[in-house]
Amino acid sequence: MEGEGNERKLILSFSSEEPYSRYWGNEILDHSPAAADFARLNTIGVLLFNHNRDKVLGKVNRAWIENQRGMAEVEFDEDEESELVFKKVKNGTLKGVSIGYRIGVIEEVSQGKVSSDGRFAGPCEVARQWMPYEISIVSVPADATVGVGRSSEGYGIPEERTLTYFEAQFQINRNKQEV
Repeated sequence: MEGEGNERKLILSFSSEEPYSRYWGNEILDHSPAAADFARLNTIGVLLFNHNRDKVLGKVNRAWIENQRGMAEVEFDEDEESELVFKKVKNGTLKGVSIGYRIGVIEEVSQGKVSSDGRFAGPCEVARQWMPYEISIVSVPADATVGVGRSSEGYGIPEERTLTYFEAQFQINRNKQEV
């Protein structure tokens, strides 16, 4: 952010509807207006390094949803450890962002089916209500479509998955049904 008093502040994206492959299948965080509860993040939210609760880098000033993405204004502290990470973010070495969150309601979408709102094709599980606890600057993000300087376009992730990806996912879901 520019302007006096904003030198240590950044606006970043921290979540999206990009499917994340968990051991049990794909998880999608719904980013419709009522899905995410930012009350905790907006009141006591912190910025961590690699999800380490002992490495607090700063605070979350505010969080919101914009274009199906979780967005936040964060502010780095001025201590030595925070300064080191802040410099790596400013010079572009660290761009990855991740979140810690809790899911309240999840919708299971079976193979060949679509979610209740018609937006997601199975197999997947859609988090219909979820609450982020913290935002982390990370060296290796799970979702490469979010981060410092990441807009909703141009993040280098292919639009289509390979057939091998779908075949593997189909087998995972078949195994779940056989148990």
